[in-house]
Amino acid sequence: MKERSMDGKTLILRLEIDTKQAQFGKAATAIEAAGGDIIAIDVIHTDKNYSVRDLTVKTTAAGTAESLTKALQEVPGVRLQHLSDRTFLLHLGGKISIQPKTPIQNRDDLSRVYTPEVARVCQAIHEDPSKAYTLTIKRNTVAVVSDGSAVLGLGNIGPYAAMPVMEGKAMLFKQFADVDAFPICLDTQDTEQLIAAVKQLSPAFGGINLEDISAPRCFEIEKRLRDELDIPVFHDDQHGTAVVLYAGLLNALKLTNRNLSEAKIVICGIGAAGTACTKMLLAGGAQHIVGVDREGILTADRTYSNPMWQWYAEHTNPERASGGLAEAMQQADVFIGVSAGGILTRAHIESMAADPIVFAMANPEPEIRPELVEDIVAVFATGRSDYPNQINNVLCFPGIFRGALDSRATTINEEMKLAAAEAIASVIGEDELNRLYIIPSVFNTRIVEEVRRRVMQAARQSGVARRKTRD
Repeated sequence: MKERSMDGKTLILRLEIDTKQAQFGKAATAIEAAGGDIIAIDVIHTDKNYSVRDLTVKTTAAGTAESLTKALQEVPGVRLQHLSDRTFLLHLGGKISIQPKTPIQNRDDLSRVYTPEVARVCQAIHEDPSKAYTLTIKRNTVAVVSDGSAVLGLGNIGPYAAMPVMEGKAMLFKQFADVDAFPICLDTQDTEQLIAAVKQLSPAFGGINLEDISAPRCFEIEKRLRDELDIPVFHDDQHGTAVVLYAGLLNALKLTNRNLSEAKIVICGIGAAGTACTKMLLAGGAQHIVGVDREGILTADRTYSNPMWQWYAEHTNPERASGGLAEAMQQADVFIGVSAGGILTRAHIESMAADPIVFAMANPEPEIRPELVEDIVAVFATGRSDYPNQINNVLCFPGIFRGALDSRATTINEEMKLAAAEAIASVIGEDELNRLYIIPSVFNTRIVEEVRRRVMQAARQSGVARRKTRD
């Protein structure tokens, strides 16, 4: 398998070329030598003396904006007018906006959407607060809430820097499930203040999506908000990962003729995602889970200062295995990694049971690259889009919230999450399922509707749906 660069960026270079001194080919050669790959050319202007072109350039691992600029400065007759990063251009002014559903064209329109006629609507909701679901945007809105303490792989970069990610999440909600989501980045990392702030803004929203909040604070924040609010609260970093992981594992187990209850599963990285994955697997019937973190295998024979590790040790590892990752991997059927890149070796995989299943989900660098072990692994999944079988949270959260909002659920419980995972797995038919296709594409149009349908059904059956209709 071809080695992939993780450093490439897409740049747009506007070049002015003096046709008497230089030919375009010289500029193209200089760009290639400096680590750039031209993927598109747009002619902006041309005459008998000059041509102006926009070049879309993908940089290789060795290429940078600086190296390209320097290379072009050395080509006579070529002037770099402007260099821009397509990603930054896309973010100019933010990525989302609010649009009215009804135009205001005259005084009558104005009086009905605002004063004085809106007062009658306000009074109706005051007399019956449940009417907020029919007379306001609450029925279709989700707050995407972060404090910026654990953003992607960047760490604690704060609420301002977290906004681009939360805006992107809001776009995904709208694109895939027609849910109106809005980014709320709070300038506090105090647990009590954050909980209080979310509770105070909750009347405007039908659901809360917690995002990029560091562990172990995220556990308490989610639990408290779930207990204290009557709308769905979902921490996507934990439960979104768990739902999609479980969906992929269901299909991987099917391919390798294994049962979840009998499979020996190693989970490496016992943080927010690793704990949520474990809880979902336990709820699904897994009985042989061994958790590994920086102190080695978690076991009930030890006491841990981290309360989540203590819970984990008491609910997994029934055989009381001890040691480190190498010991845990012996004869394991499944490896699930939500830890750090490069920690697995081929020897680790060779020590697993025949036809092993490996979910190496660390980002951007997986625990081990698929090309290093593709000849000995039955099914391999990562968190990256440039490999098959991407474990991507986009597969679940739009449909889960669509179903939760449409059933007006008071919470998102384990039954609803299991239903979502089974729905995602079911989208791939028996005749389509293979080692390189255990999880559907995020652009599969069947996913959201199937997840929505099963989540609504689970919400009704578990007694948390306030809207009992079937659609």
